[in-house]
Amino acid sequence: MTDVHPGQRVAVLVDAQNLYHTAQSIYSRNIDYSELLEGAVQGRQLSRAIAYVIRADSPEEESFFEALTDIGFETKIKDIKTFADGSKKADWDVGMSLDAVTLANHVDSIVLCTGDGDFSRLCSHLRHEGVKVEVMAFEASTAEELIEATDDFEDLGSDHETYLL
Repeated sequence: MTDVHPGQRVAVLVDAQNLYHTAQSIYSRNIDYSELLEGAVQGRQLSRAIAYVIRADSPEEESFFEALTDIGFETKIKDIKTFADGSKKADWDVGMSLDAVTLANHVDSIVLCTGDGDFSRLCSHLRHEGVKVEVMAFEASTAEELIEATDDFEDLGSDHETYLL
């Protein structure tokens, strides 16, 4: 990331579902959230680190949520919704966006850890408000419009040995 200095206040917002599915589909591995947080902060002043997760009632997820907290993330948990036709849905796009807009007046930079193109409009808004927007995601599955909307993009795939378990 460019233009990083210790006095910057930074917030890190992680779309855990997006990163999990990408890491699994490309590498069959999991994200190292400790390294992800360290890479996002880069010695700056961490204001907030929030991981947005989905509860799907799998046995290991509670220990995963606890591990995120131990690393330094605040976890926001949403239950997966099952519809009458059997389809399931759970995403944090609106919640992440609202938190980013709320945090914008309190930080210098926001690091979004997601490849979801739905956040490109959010990036444009935050930049207009004077907040530096950085994205950390796997370029292979990141929407081009999201990359173009950021001040700085870090491809987790280019250093996957650091960011994957």
